[in-house]
Amino acid sequence: MNEYLTSFSSIEIILSGITGGLFLIQTLYYLLVYARPLKESSKREENQSKSIYNKDKSVSIVVYANGDIESLQKNLPLFLNQDYPQFEVIVVNDGFDDESENILKRVSIENHHLYYTFVPNNTQYLSHKKLALTMGIKAAKYDTILFTEITCQPLCNHWISSMVSAYKDNTEIVLGFSSYPYDCSFFHKLIAYDNLNTGLQMIASALAHSPYMGNGKNLSYNKAIFFAHKGYSHSLNLHVGSDDLFINQVATKNNTEVQYNSESIIYLNKIGSWNEWRDFKMSRATTQHYYKGGRLSFYRIEYLSYILFLCSSCATLFVGITGNWLISLLAGLLILVRYVTKGIIFHKSALLLQQKPSIFWFPILEICLFLCKGHIWIYRLFKGKKDFTSKI
Repeated sequence: MNEYLTSFSSIEIILSGITGGLFLIQTLYYLLVYARPLKESSKREENQSKSIYNKDKSVSIVVYANGDIESLQKNLPLFLNQDYPQFEVIVVNDGFDDESENILKRVSIENHHLYYTFVPNNTQYLSHKKLALTMGIKAAKYDTILFTEITCQPLCNHWISSMVSAYKDNTEIVLGFSSYPYDCSFFHKLIAYDNLNTGLQMIASALAHSPYMGNGKNLSYNKAIFFAHKGYSHSLNLHVGSDDLFINQVATKNNTEVQYNSESIIYLNKIGSWNEWRDFKMSRATTQHYYKGGRLSFYRIEYLSYILFLCSSCATLFVGITGNWLISLLAGLLILVRYVTKGIIFHKSALLLQQKPSIFWFPILEICLFLCKGHIWIYRLFKGKKDFTSKI
């Protein structure tokens, strides 16, 4: 055995050990963290089949709108026609325009549970979205509030029932997942992959009783918790943070649940351009700077281990080609096993979360997302710490 090991140089042994260690870290993340929603979903399906949705709570749906007439006409009926006994829909339009006003006025005549208001166009020095949501919360008649946006679509008319069913005795917050629609273009595949990755982190953390963020396109919390924490007063210096930063500040292991069955999922609107997505990612980077707790650092370690694994495995392949081919074989095998493991987990998770999977694109999407994050970091660095959030 010792004679066999002497055929490997010191650098070959060191590189192989580093690559193997990083492979183990990556595999543990996928099997123990990212696979948690899949494991938990089977238990939830068994319990759900034995129970009926609780419809005792009265619910206020606060819908943020930004003058998108097409989405208003297309999606508003999906929220108004939910199969739920007692609920209201409050549309808060970001800015006043006659066309939106006419549509809302006409629809409200036929739907007495629809209410609407708007944020004045001349509002300055405040986040329009935070002001809009605050207005909607104050106008809500009921303590349980569901938040979404007019550009989003519930998958079915049991969305309210499904989200509300996650509430337990001590629950004050329910996190929901928002699915990105399928598109054959590579740009939208990249956004869908990023959305799936972020969503799995949010769900897995909440299931581990360590919630750290939420998505305002599919989110619920009690009216009382909003006022108990003085609303968005802790982040008035930011235009964003109405969802992820607020949840990061108020969520605990005891007051937060997560719901991600098919009936609870919201479909997102497709992002139209690279600049729009870049601005969205930069706004998230702005709020993440203020996150408390170590959950974000936990996922950054996973991301760092991926970069190091990519570098060490490539170095091991190169050294093995010029030296002992066995370590090249080992590095290639570890790369393959890692991508297959992650691919299977992400493929099944995408199906579970109503996203079309792109398993064969995962290796390319990973590298491209890494390059995009690098571009965004450099762009933000040279632009200073300006808040790129007014469009969100």
